[in-house]
Amino acid sequence: MIIDTLQQASKYNSVHPLFAKAFDYVSNMDLTALEPGTYEIADGLKAIVSDKPGKQRAEALEKFECHRQHIDIQICILGVEEIGWKPISKCVSDKGGYDEAKDVQFFDDQPDTYFSLASGQFVILFPEDVHAPMIGGDDIKKMVIKVKI
Repeated sequence: MIIDTLQQASKYNSVHPLFAKAFDYVSNMDLTALEPGTYEIADGLKAIVSDKPGKQRAEALEKFECHRQHIDIQICILGVEEIGWKPISKCVSDKGGYDEAKDVQFFDDQPDTYFSLASGQFVILFPEDVHAPMIGGDDIKKMVIKVKI
């Protein structure tokens, strides 16, 4: 997991071949003006924009998830978002197995920690990062960039 600000995003371009395209896309957009929806950026790279009320921790933990075929770059556009996190190596309660078609696996575990993202901050979540996003008391506008591994 990596947490940083969009101003520092280019430091991570060497982590994955598609990160430079992802962060270039973000830097050339007025993120606050983007409508909710899915945007194709390039082959193996798409952005999902949402603008929804935040959830309570218990509700978010119903979908304590990780992915095997994608890295998530989750960007907070407006609001403050709290995310629960735990390494997959410490998760013990699988909740239905891995769904290959949806590239998601859920767990019935508790996060080791919670962290917050404010506007202009992002987190990079790798396949070993189990996460429960969208926790907050107000509306959260965010972009999730799905990076194909």
